[in-house]
Amino acid sequence: MAAMNAIQTTELMNTLGRQAKVASTLLAQASAATKAQALRALAALLRTQQSALQAANAKDLQRARAAGLSEPLVDRLKLTPQIIETCSQGCEQLAAMPDIIGEISGLQQMPSGIRVGQMRVPIGVFGMIYESRPNVTIEAAALAIKSGNAAILRGGSEAIDSNTALAALVRQALADAGLPENAVQLVASTDRAAVGQLVAMPQYVDLIIPRGGKGLIERVSREAKVPVIKHLDGNCHTYVDDPCDLALAVRVTDNAKTQKYSPCNATESLLVAHGVAAEFLPLIGAIFAAKGVQMRCCPQARALLSSLGAADLRDASEQDWSEEYLAPIISIKVVAGLDEAIEHINRYSSHHTEAILTSHHVHAQRFLREVDSASVMVNTSTRFADGFEYGLGAEIGISTDKFHARGPVGVLGLTSLKFVVLGAGEVRG
Repeated sequence: MAAMNAIQTTELMNTLGRQAKVASTLLAQASAATKAQALRALAALLRTQQSALQAANAKDLQRARAAGLSEPLVDRLKLTPQIIETCSQGCEQLAAMPDIIGEISGLQQMPSGIRVGQMRVPIGVFGMIYESRPNVTIEAAALAIKSGNAAILRGGSEAIDSNTALAALVRQALADAGLPENAVQLVASTDRAAVGQLVAMPQYVDLIIPRGGKGLIERVSREAKVPVIKHLDGNCHTYVDDPCDLALAVRVTDNAKTQKYSPCNATESLLVAHGVAAEFLPLIGAIFAAKGVQMRCCPQARALLSSLGAADLRDASEQDWSEEYLAPIISIKVVAGLDEAIEHINRYSSHHTEAILTSHHVHAQRFLREVDSASVMVNTSTRFADGFEYGLGAEIGISTDKFHARGPVGVLGLTSLKFVVLGAGEVRG
């Protein structure tokens, strides 16, 4: 879409807001079967239109490389067959899940005779602002449909062709199921002013979810006039405990860091208990060196890794303990044991995802209880911190806030509760 002036942008966003508000009422009334039909239709369209989607995606990739984007950022833009299939499976998984909208829980009889409970309802309209990953368009749309919410999606300019092609399939799937096409709308303008408008329309929008870099999320949090579900950083930790299964620890740590460097759930900081450091660090260091991972180390870790020769070893700075690299770089620190590991994580982490690799049950339980993060894991990779992997069907984002929704946000996080009161003519005396 061509550049728009301020008046045009305001008119566009108000139109999208009005249409979303109307659509949200209709979608909230839709049956579970109808919503499941739309999700299955979307899954089928993604598979049959794979070639067209990749052609649109190729335009975005070409522009990104021409603009000099780094490979990790280009990687986030890709719509590979595997990513498209994962999106399709996510839609089908959501379609097969029980519909929680309208459920009444906690119904209790009061002394007055009335019965009081809570009903699960859609939030209404959510705005999603995201960068790079075009698959977010499908994840957000699918979760909107399942949860009975309307959505206004504003993707990054770097993925405009991919997002436009995906949004067209969403509208087609909605129409095929007899649902309002405007239940999911893509902001076609790449004007940054559209973001400012979207986050400041409480008359239309009930919730904002930013998903992208720290700058975007800070801006949205600063300017929003409606509630925001957010996380700023993904400084995730893996702690190798004493005692542990060394082979397991090496395998899991390698996966947590190198399976993919760009996601927010990749491990950025490795903590190793002093009792196993001499054995463990040379093993994982050799793997990191072979894969070209730069290691920023505390003095003790660097000394234990010095035998690796050509490995890229550097001294860690204070800033490294708080850093989200999104690159083949990892900070490494030797700690005395569990207490120091927990203290370090709670001080420096972004409260996203942390893992302990241990064969000590009590240590595992303490780690789960005492580490203050949205996802806490035992003996597995931080890369599992993902809505699809958690069985949520899809994920709208990760929340490191402590209210309403925390961790990967799926259908439940896009709903609210209202009190319902059932009576038989009771009056208050």
